[in-house]
Amino acid sequence: MIREIVFDTETTGLDPNDGHRIIELGCVELIDHVPSGAHFHAYLNPQRAVPIETTRVHGLTDEFLADKPLFSDVVDEFLAFLGEDPLVIHNAVFDIKFVNAELGRLGRAPIALTRAIDTIEIAKAKLPGVRYSLDELCKRFGIDLSARSKHGALLDAELTARLYLELIGGRQKALELAPLVAEDNSALREGSAARPRPQPLMVRLSAEERAAHQAFVAELGDEALWNWGRERLPPA
Repeated sequence: MIREIVFDTETTGLDPNDGHRIIELGCVELIDHVPSGAHFHAYLNPQRAVPIETTRVHGLTDEFLADKPLFSDVVDEFLAFLGEDPLVIHNAVFDIKFVNAELGRLGRAPIALTRAIDTIEIAKAKLPGVRYSLDELCKRFGIDLSARSKHGALLDAELTARLYLELIGGRQKALELAPLVAEDNSALREGSAARPRPQPLMVRLSAEERAAHQAFVAELGDEALWNWGRERLPPA
């Protein structure tokens, strides 16, 4: 079993070195590259004003975030959800830089960038020369964006999970054919007799076709392979 965590952040700006902070965390658990249904999500009070140009992107205001927990309040739950598993991120450098800045304020160990699987880097290798924004790649793969009127960390993590599955061919990898013989299906086990149909199939041969077939088989002789283990057709 492969466990991976897709995560995304929303922030007050572009660089934590300029005092910008995380205001939303969204994480989605993948098992064998497919969402398991488990997730982590938190809005955070950044302890600073949210610039109006940033609010236009994600819709999160100072008023909405005022009563939300601090990063320090959720850090243990967040790190426990991440565990030690690989992290799938769209533009990993950006998100890990912000998370590590928050961890550094608390004296916590940083997250290694080597843990990250960056969907932008995968897209660059598979689709050179295209635009690599999450919106553009989702459109290219036919991923529904109707719920994304604004950016949101959990929604973007869910979209990134779907994009990741497309990029690695995960839908084909996850396809498994059911075994031909089920353990509890004795009728299909080796040596079992085939069950008769409850109703015989309708005869679709005309009298002329039956006669033509009988004439053809007669020409082959009694030792023809056609006759081995088969009953001859009744007269038309």
